[in-house]
Amino acid sequence: MLRVRSLHKRYGDLEVLGGIDFELRRREVLALLGPSGCGKSTLFRVLLGLEDHNAGAIVSHFDSAGYLPQGGLLFSWKTVRENVELPLAIQGIDQRTRRKVVDEQLEPFGLRGFDSRYPQELSGGMRQRAALLRTVVTGAPILFLDEPFGALDTITRHRLQDWLAALIQELDRTMLLVTHDLEEALVLSERVIVLTQRPASVAGEILFKPEDAEEKQRTSKAFRDAKATLLETIEKGAHKTDDQNRCI
Repeated sequence: MLRVRSLHKRYGDLEVLGGIDFELRRREVLALLGPSGCGKSTLFRVLLGLEDHNAGAIVSHFDSAGYLPQGGLLFSWKTVRENVELPLAIQGIDQRTRRKVVDEQLEPFGLRGFDSRYPQELSGGMRQRAALLRTVVTGAPILFLDEPFGALDTITRHRLQDWLAALIQELDRTMLLVTHDLEEALVLSERVIVLTQRPASVAGEILFKPEDAEEKQRTSKAFRDAKATLLETIEKGAHKTDDQNRCI
């Protein structure tokens, strides 16, 4: 679905991406985990063609993508329905069809009865669900989620992570998400790639696809073990970056 080879990006003298390699398979949910400021959002913009890269190669096998930026970015002067229907309107889909598509998704996204409200009238969690629904209704085969719940409080974030994890099974889409939350990466994805500090490179990766759904619970031993492995990989990546900096 997507192949990235030795990807580099710099802004003047500032190197942001220092040679990133990874692959994303069709219908896989992959998380890119890295510290704040390491270049995760920059990587997304490059992959989506919103910015150029300086070196390396990107091979993609999709003709459209859904993108959920940080904070959702709903338009405050539009209702939930108008925000969600916007990608469909841009595609030239008629209003009757747009309404039908959105109506079918309001219930699973917990927005039934709120489609005529404005973003400022909703809770933070509901705004994020509306922003995610807007991304999903594009019908794109691959979804890019940039810190989908990063701005929310811990309780709301955990609740929405569990909600999205269940929804992902129904959506049956390829997903790439970036986060700095270890638990979010494990709850939502099948494979986690750990990025180093800027300039970002791949420190390592783990596969977390337990056979028993109970093992995905935060209190399970499998989950705690996977989290410990991620922490070890992050530490190794930090040492690697420190060694590189000392050599400069």
